[in-house]
Amino acid sequence: MQTPNSNGLHPFQAVNPATGALLEGTCFRATSADVDAAMHAAVTAFEAYRRAGKDEKARFLRTIAEEIESGGDAITERASAESGLPLTRLRNELVRTTTQLRLFAGLVEEGSWVQPVIHTGPPDIRKMLVPLGPVVVFGASNFPLAFSVAGGDTASALAAGCPVIVKAHPAHPGTGVLVAASIQSAIEKCGMPEGVFSILFDDGHAVGAALVKHPATKAVAFTGSLKGGLALQKLAAERAIPIPVFAEMGSINPVLLLPAALEKRAAEIATQLAGSITLGGGQFCTKPGLILALRSPSLQTFTTALAAAIRETASVPMLTAGIHQHYHQLSTATAAADGVTLLAEGASASGTVHFPTRARLAQVSARNFLSNPHLQEEVFGPFAMIVVAEDLQELRSAAAVLGGQLTVTIIAEPDELPAHEILIQQLADLAGRIVFNGVPTGVEVCAAMQHGGPFPASTDSRFTSVGQGAVARFVRPQAWQNWPDELLPDELKSANPLNIIRITDLTCARK
Repeated sequence: MQTPNSNGLHPFQAVNPATGALLEGTCFRATSADVDAAMHAAVTAFEAYRRAGKDEKARFLRTIAEEIESGGDAITERASAESGLPLTRLRNELVRTTTQLRLFAGLVEEGSWVQPVIHTGPPDIRKMLVPLGPVVVFGASNFPLAFSVAGGDTASALAAGCPVIVKAHPAHPGTGVLVAASIQSAIEKCGMPEGVFSILFDDGHAVGAALVKHPATKAVAFTGSLKGGLALQKLAAERAIPIPVFAEMGSINPVLLLPAALEKRAAEIATQLAGSITLGGGQFCTKPGLILALRSPSLQTFTTALAAAIRETASVPMLTAGIHQHYHQLSTATAAADGVTLLAEGASASGTVHFPTRARLAQVSARNFLSNPHLQEEVFGPFAMIVVAEDLQELRSAAAVLGGQLTVTIIAEPDELPAHEILIQQLADLAGRIVFNGVPTGVEVCAAMQHGGPFPASTDSRFTSVGQGAVARFVRPQAWQNWPDELLPDELKSANPLNIIRITDLTCARK
């Protein structure tokens, strides 16, 4: 395996996080010339790809899915070696990846997603969504397939009619090479313009920065840390022509435990949350990291059960050395903060795990939580903290200091919800997705999904990075006034040759 950018400059190798061994295959950092070539190819491709018919784009997306499936064994085996994630998880993730591609193919094929609106006037005004242009996609560390080279960001950008330039995540470049080859094969089979997709590699930040700053880039998609997302947003804002950065930057995903639910099923809730906290080594952006509750005997029963479950949690490899180091430092510092009690730790790692997790559960009073802003930060990994309030006002105060979240979970009996309506609404205002009597991990890929939330969970809470709605990030509205019908896009022509749903003079119909 060798990355395409094999110019001999700055070679690096992927590391197996389970063993610490260097993996076979040399990667090369892209040069400024590589960046420029990829962006110029994307600009050229955009002129042809934006005019491709909806059926052509749909076939392209489905062919990518088929090509990935045909190489699925090699892709998942390499992804497991580079991420430390089990093959079963990655096979499921590959299915999610191809499912996303096919969902966007269906969206494009139906065609109404461009939201055509016609006002017959006079004046005659017709509006629809049009693609922005070349989109830079950053691969994520925790989903080497579904949020990476051919993940949801790439699929939605291609569905929108935008060429994609992927900056591969340095932790799994070999996986990136294999998936990129699948996309390249689909390009050739479907006769798509060559520059509609490119992939570049780097084990640092220079290539990503150059891509964001390149004048041909029209939008950026990123899934990762708050620090990384803010750095990209700053670069984009400082350009001569600023561009949008759609960054999903993580969340502590608070869980509110209401008294009646704890009284009825404390142990059951503890088991459910323990599984969500430790799922995948706690390396999900929707991992529940904060539990809010009123002091009570039932809460103590819950805490005891949750602590016992955490102690039984086995160590698994963390994704990268950097993530492992950050988790160890931040979870240790949080557990040692004034007023914080470390209630439980998971099992120590065996000698075969190179970057091991160790699950941790802590507890703090609402008063101490409010006095220390650092306790409100995300700890990426299998760590959770219980915030114990003495009364409802303290619980509301704790909720009031939280930032935007991807999710908020309410654990309650239905008949106790009205008594806590203000607190629930207070938490709901922070979140993109509100979960009732469930867990936030497990993000369904569907049209109704909202994966994003108010800052700092994401840079723009109006958009989602999961589900067909993700396509809206890479388009803009454009109106045509008094144009000859034959020169209009097919989506806006009077005869509606595509037979799509349109709003005409405020009436929704296929006409």
